[in-house]
Amino acid sequence: MARLPRLVLPGQAHYLVQRGHGGRAVFSDAQDRQTYRLALAEAAAAAQVQVHAYALLDDEVQLLATPADEGALGRMVQAIGRRYVSAYNRRHGCTGTLWGGRFRCAVVQPGELRLAALRWIDGLSTQVGVTSASHRSGGPRDQLLADPPEIWQLGNTPFEREAAYRSLLAQGPDVAFAAALRQAAQGGWVLGTAAYAAEVETTTARPSRPRSRGRPRRPAA
Repeated sequence: MARLPRLVLPGQAHYLVQRGHGGRAVFSDAQDRQTYRLALAEAAAAAQVQVHAYALLDDEVQLLATPADEGALGRMVQAIGRRYVSAYNRRHGCTGTLWGGRFRCAVVQPGELRLAALRWIDGLSTQVGVTSASHRSGGPRDQLLADPPEIWQLGNTPFEREAAYRSLLAQGPDVAFAAALRQAAQGGWVLGTAAYAAEVETTTARPSRPRSRGRPRRPAA
């Protein structure tokens, strides 16, 4: 069966995952992560992608980002690859590919689910520079990031919003949500209600959720 085209909906947030080839590390230290952040900032601006959150883990990158058009995410990831991989290989004396194939992504419904995706990514590490958590929880503001509307709804002042977001992060990870988020990205599906998924499917003319297996049942005679 032919592979479906990647599901991208301009103006909506997408959860992206890109893993190292064969599970290899893609970041060795803070310098690698800073090099990646600079590449991400440049590529996102050029491709017209708003970046809401990032987690730069040892063997993978997770992002929450909103593209301006259907090709924006692909252009951004390709530009990062060209710049970061060559810099990484030069620095560490490596050759060849760094990433394990295509990036995976899922459209995330606005509202509670988008806020949950933001919390998940930011909560993956408390180490400064590994995730974007400090941007929203009282640390230095990160010019790379654009806060989605859900953050502005947490309070009337920056102090209120930061305190509310710290409280959300303190609740710890939602493992079931994380599994659903990764599964949606792996399949290239929507993470949202049935009504939202149907709306996306109508807009994109592409399946937004996995179909039931097997042939449809015949109506009773």
